[in-house]
Amino acid sequence: MKEERPTRIGQRNNKKKNKKTIFLRILAVILVLVGLVLIFNGQIRDLMVRQNQTIALKKLDRKTIAKNEKKKGMFDFSKVKEIDAGQATRARVNNTADAIGALAIPQVNMYLPIMKGLSDDAMSTGGGTMRADQVMGKGNYPLAGHYMTAKGVLFSPLEQSKIGQKVYLTDLNKIYIYKIYMKKKVDPTAVWLVNNTKQDIVTLITCADGGVNRWAVRGNLIKTEKATDTNLKIFKLK
Repeated sequence: MKEERPTRIGQRNNKKKNKKTIFLRILAVILVLVGLVLIFNGQIRDLMVRQNQTIALKKLDRKTIAKNEKKKGMFDFSKVKEIDAGQATRARVNNTADAIGALAIPQVNMYLPIMKGLSDDAMSTGGGTMRADQVMGKGNYPLAGHYMTAKGVLFSPLEQSKIGQKVYLTDLNKIYIYKIYMKKKVDPTAVWLVNNTKQDIVTLITCADGGVNRWAVRGNLIKTEKATDTNLKIFKLK
């Protein structure tokens, strides 16, 4: 007796089952990947931001600073957004975060590039200047930065700063040394912190209490030095 061949209907059913199985496997892989991204989004974001700030510091030179200082910048506080992994990645790809200097508070392990303005790319890379007319070492020099959960990323170390500690700023031509005299929590509407002053100070602002309030740190300018290869080491540029 001859063995019966599968019918065309049976073949079609098998093909449908195979396609369905493949589709379900692909869907399962996609769901797993999406789940991993959601779980590790914070870690990925922090890693990308840390790399952004390190790369910006390593690439800093006088020619780049002079070029970026001429750019317009964005100074609308209301447009500043929270950082996610996607934004941190875009900042790396776009390469439009315009560094104009560096900031260091060695006692809290804070080493950051200073960026022109408050654009998403700038705020995903370092501390952003808050006024178009501010000049390093003259009047009030306000900088804003995101508070991150990862230690050492962006402005998160500012929470550990103390009165009496020193803040260093540089444009690679000079180094401006400030001594912290004020640290307090303020309301998010405290825009007076951004206004210029007759006194030469630095103002550093970041989120506190999950964004409900702001940390405001201020320091008096106590010394200005010519930048040299030796004293620039404090910023960990290389």
